[in-house]
Amino acid sequence: MAVTVLSGTSGALYYKPAGTTGTFSPSDVTIGTETMVVQSYLNLKVGDPVKFQVVDSSSGGSGTGTLPAGLTAGTTYYVSAYTASTGALKVSATNGGSDVNLTDVGTAAAPNEFEVYYNDYAAIGQVQSWSFEVTRAEIDVTTIGQTVGQTAPFKAYIPGFADGSGSASVYVTDEDAALSNRLVEDVLQRQQVGAAFRLYTDKQSTEALSRSISMDAALLSASWNINPDDAQMVEIAFRPTGSPVFDLSSTS
Repeated sequence: MAVTVLSGTSGALYYKPAGTTGTFSPSDVTIGTETMVVQSYLNLKVGDPVKFQVVDSSSGGSGTGTLPAGLTAGTTYYVSAYTASTGALKVSATNGGSDVNLTDVGTAAAPNEFEVYYNDYAAIGQVQSWSFEVTRAEIDVTTIGQTVGQTAPFKAYIPGFADGSGSASVYVTDEDAALSNRLVEDVLQRQQVGAAFRLYTDKQSTEALSRSISMDAALLSASWNINPDDAQMVEIAFRPTGSPVFDLSSTS
């Protein structure tokens, strides 16, 4: 059976911006002004596609309750206004449309709360390359009392916790709203909740046929490389904040 070796031509980097997940309670909803107060100094920007859901803050999973009337779980809305200093958020049903009319504050008893989050991963077309490395800790399990011989005994090891680190080489563009530029700026974002990568090794038109590594991430550094002969580039370093999801096989 012939085996086809994959090249990097189908690789891609998809991203969710940092600081785009926030929570609020029924008491944070104001009827009449269509305002929801989430955390201050998030990174929500006008035009961002977002969704809402009820979550259990104690488990991080799905919660019980009802969203404020006017909002539907799983439906994409667009940020129409966000005031960083106060956390006041408004959304519209269409990008640039009128604010969604909220007719009640919803229900969510503790530990349940409402969550707003960035809709989905979006492609960054200005990435030259990405890399991701997985390592395992070494645990020394050598024991004493081994049989004496002519050669020195070897130590014994077992693998421990896994860790990962990654980088991406990103071109800077003259379009302020480009997601590549936003990724660079997000390194300085204080609250990075919501930042996530989907690193494709083999991107196909059908998601189930694609191979990828997905993770929530912390953005750690940005290194600029500027010279007169090349396009402006920034090297971004990141690390997963939990266990990545490895989907390295294709299924139909």
